Amino acid sequence: MKITRIAAYKIDLPLVEGNYAWSEGKSVTTFDSTVVRVETDSGVVGHGEVCPLGPVYLPAYAAGVRAGIAEIGPQLIGQDPTQIAPLVRRMDYLLKGHPYVKSGIDLACWDILGQVAGLPVCELLGGRFGDDFVLYRAISQESPEQMAAKVAGYREEGYRRFQLKVGGQAGDDIARIKAVADVLQPGDKLIADANTGWLPHEALRVVNAVRDVDVYIEQPCATYEECSVIRAKTSLPFVLDEVIDGHDMLVRCIADRAADAVNIKISKFGGLTKAKLARDLAVSQGLGVTIEDSWGGDIVTAAISHLAHSTPTEHLFTSTDFNSYVTTSIAEGAPQRDNGRMKASTAPGLGIQPRMEVLGKPLVDVS
Repeated sequence: MKITRIAAYKIDLPLVEGNYAWSEGKSVTTFDSTVVRVETDSGVVGHGEVCPLGPVYLPAYAAGVRAGIAEIGPQLIGQDPTQIAPLVRRMDYLLKGHPYVKSGIDLACWDILGQVAGLPVCELLGGRFGDDFVLYRAISQESPEQMAAKVAGYREEGYRRFQLKVGGQAGDDIARIKAVADVLQPGDKLIADANTGWLPHEALRVVNAVRDVDVYIEQPCATYEECSVIRAKTSLPFVLDEVIDGHDMLVRCIADRAADAVNIKISKFGGLTKAKLARDLAVSQGLGVTIEDSWGGDIVTAAISHLAHSTPTEHLFTSTDFNSYVTTSIAEGAPQRDNGRMKASTAPGLGIQPRMEVLGKPLVDVS
């Protein structure tokens, strides 16, 4: 089997809530997502998706996805998409760094492999654990009262895990955490995610003020070293996210026991191939894992669901359902949340079919 065409489509994904705000005053109202289509000489077609959280979150931006695909795409024509490891090595040779550029192609190749094998991707990633898996709900940064009300509302929809977007003024964030903790019920889990937004002295104020609250602290500061300082001075469970940007940092985190759980974003690692390796490494060392991505719609959500559902249940800290945050559906067959939980498709591949009438014409077309 050979790749005959790679196309990339731009799709805007407006938010159901209208706005998503996180640390340091950052916010987005509409996400710029890229859908990748890989066609083959056998007629099997695979799809992937990449959606950076704007240009101010990670070293990634939406137009860069499409520019990168235009750069490496011509040199992938003629390659076998079912030979994923060699294809990933070729992409890394053709373009140093920029893992997010390669993620959509990697996902599309897993979609093709699953279709050829007649198996859902989660079974190729290690097998299906349980009937479904748990989701969290991200709570956009607002006043303490508004965030508490949002948590109460989403709890009524079945969610039991809540990721508060903090990383603002320390006093405000302390109030946010305590206000939300007051509306939780037994069995709920609360994560205060600063998204690198605190300086160490502010993070220390927060962890000291909420030391008696049942809350996880996620990525308080910008650097690994700063986070390690906070980790050493709190007994609260600790999650690292943004600084876990490759296998080398994950290995360092494990060696230092720098976290109790890590957040594995698929596109940050360059696709399912390397995200699976990170997941397996973290699980082998007893860490909890959050399986997600920077953002996305139906296709990213499908990929997340396959990696999450193939993660041992006791190690899956949580996962997410990005397609429920946005107003536009870009694919049929995508998994849907059900009472705060989700399951991967049992259809071959990712189990999705893109809505081509929504995608329109490709901005990148390589053949």
